[in-house]
Amino acid sequence: MTAPRRSLLPLRLRRPARWQDQRATWRDARPSIIAAALKRAAARPSGNWYVLGASRDIGHGGRPYARTVAGLEVIAWRGRDGLLRAGTGTCPHLGAPLRDARVLCGTVVCHWHGLVLDGSPYAGWEPYPAYDDGVLAWVRLDAAGGEPPLERPVVPGRPEAARRIEAVFDAEGACEPEDVIANRLDPWHGGWLHPYSFVDLTVRRAPAERPEHPGEGGGEGQGEDDCFLVDVSFRVAGRAVVPVRARFTAPGPRTVVMHILEGEGRTSVVETHATPLGPGPDGAPRTAVVEAVLAVSERPGFAVARAMAPLLRPLMRRAAGRLWRDDLAYAERRWRLRASGRFPG
Repeated sequence: MTAPRRSLLPLRLRRPARWQDQRATWRDARPSIIAAALKRAAARPSGNWYVLGASRDIGHGGRPYARTVAGLEVIAWRGRDGLLRAGTGTCPHLGAPLRDARVLCGTVVCHWHGLVLDGSPYAGWEPYPAYDDGVLAWVRLDAAGGEPPLERPVVPGRPEAARRIEAVFDAEGACEPEDVIANRLDPWHGGWLHPYSFVDLTVRRAPAERPEHPGEGGGEGQGEDDCFLVDVSFRVAGRAVVPVRARFTAPGPRTVVMHILEGEGRTSVVETHATPLGPGPDGAPRTAVVEAVLAVSERPGFAVARAMAPLLRPLMRRAAGRLWRDDLAYAERRWRLRASGRFPG
């Protein structure tokens, strides 16, 4: 007997309920569950590692990649060997901003007086430990983090590079990292706040309300039950949707990871990293959201999609940006309410 032929498209046709006819989720989204998950995430070690940005953004254009992280000016570039380098963004000579320097032959050349830095300590200038995981660039800031340092950052499990397409979205908001992480630890809002992307969202399992124990064992340093299991359909167009089952975990204080467990794109990963930047001109804190989307598929046509990755990455970033337009607005409001003492709970 011939096996049934697999559908070339992962789409399903649904007639989703009207937005106002969805099942209300506010009773399920108990503030105590979200607060406990947030507290457990905050207790996990980061080793003082912070995400700077996309790995592919560093080493192009002849200038260092620059970002203020936790109030510290940081620059990153690639040496002649192609390896990631990072250090303070202030020239040790007369304080010039090294974000405006030039990168020549793997060295940073200050644009004020020509002082050259190769990544080694020099005249008071100090390098920072840096790590390139192939998708994201990280920097370790021990003075800012205040934790026992780790040799490498805690990088979530990912599909193999040869099988995936990855894209990195980057945005900034007036909030703190915990506001971004709290948003991601509330999967119940997806169908209400993002009806253009999600339908039929059901949280199948939520972690217990036990804030005192960060969790031991299990994947990525936390208990196997310390996760959210979600069934959701991604809206494609009209009635066409792609149903999946996903798991959300928080392996560190500034990271939430979604793994696709079942359905189209199984083993795909979305990593959301929140990097504190420091106060903005108005005195409010600023946080960078750096989200890496690593998509895979077992369908034969995905090889063609991988070949078209340069064309697909802007579309993937645009899709992430649409979601974060709303989610950053939520995170910013959450911070304002917390800062004024008016946040519920």
